[in-house]
Amino acid sequence: MRRAPLPAVMLIAASLVLAGCGGGDDGASTGDSSPASQKVAGGSTLDSTWPLTGLPVSGDQSASQGHPVLVAKMDNTEASSPQIGLSKADMVVEELVEGGLTRLAAFYYSTIPGTVGPVRSMRASDIGIVSPVKADVVTSGAASRTIARIKGAGIKYFTEGSKGFARDNSRSAPYNLFANLTDVASTIKQADARPADYLPWGSEKDMPKGQPAKSIAATFSGGHTTNWTYSGKGYVNQNTYAADGDEFPADTVLVLRVQVGDAGYLDPAGNPVPETKFTGTGPAMLFHDGRLVKGMWKKSTLGSPLSLSTKAGKLTVPAGHTWIELVPANGGNVTYKK
Repeated sequence: MRRAPLPAVMLIAASLVLAGCGGGDDGASTGDSSPASQKVAGGSTLDSTWPLTGLPVSGDQSASQGHPVLVAKMDNTEASSPQIGLSKADMVVEELVEGGLTRLAAFYYSTIPGTVGPVRSMRASDIGIVSPVKADVVTSGAASRTIARIKGAGIKYFTEGSKGFARDNSRSAPYNLFANLTDVASTIKQADARPADYLPWGSEKDMPKGQPAKSIAATFSGGHTTNWTYSGKGYVNQNTYAADGDEFPADTVLVLRVQVGDAGYLDPAGNPVPETKFTGTGPAMLFHDGRLVKGMWKKSTLGSPLSLSTKAGKLTVPAGHTWIELVPANGGNVTYKK
């Protein structure tokens, strides 16, 4: 897969012209002391770790930020190459869209970067993906019935016309919309509050032994396959569209087998739009440190946190950067090799 070198890609920031200032709907420092517990929405407290990675907060930073989790909907086809900003994401979820293609939901909280994209549209599937951490979505828009459902779920979103959005005229539409997340975040007013943990975080020593698995192929309905190889330090996406040096640093790949239904409408090309049903239960495959542990996932409602288990009991995810693959239970497939 050909990818543009990162330094050349980042020059687009200088050429982007802001599309408008309307709204959508809507430095680490060092220290020797251990970080204190952080206030969480609802009045409880958690240890000072980041909610999307489980990693400790360093120095005098705080896991309670004055902005929500921001989720950028990114195109994941060759037309999106090179993708910008994946290396700054805390977590990424890959979901099925129409035509057998996939789209990325890139989560940002511990670091809010500048330019990310290409930014594309939302799907009803995103409700279950972003609701557990009450994230705001950065998007190019959505079909009218999807917008109605997004609003009904109480999800805020920002789209073209909001501060920070711009088109890169060197690219072809609709793959040329980008967003500066720092600018987007600057328009949001909320009290400091740490979101709930997205995953049940733990440590490597908590992970069962499992079995060797150093290459992964996650195939979505329609034929798209995302390939991963364990490098000895983390997982490398072999067919990424990210710019060189801007790849997502995956410590863990978590594959969840999910049910997929019909969203009830067609895209402009006439393809049925699928809807991932991110509730209920299904098989889970946790890949970490070149090993695979099989288990089950459970999510009671669209806004519920995700729980994982094996026959022996609760399963936790080693703290770090996680890429979640929502692979259809019917029509999808997952293979791996030692």
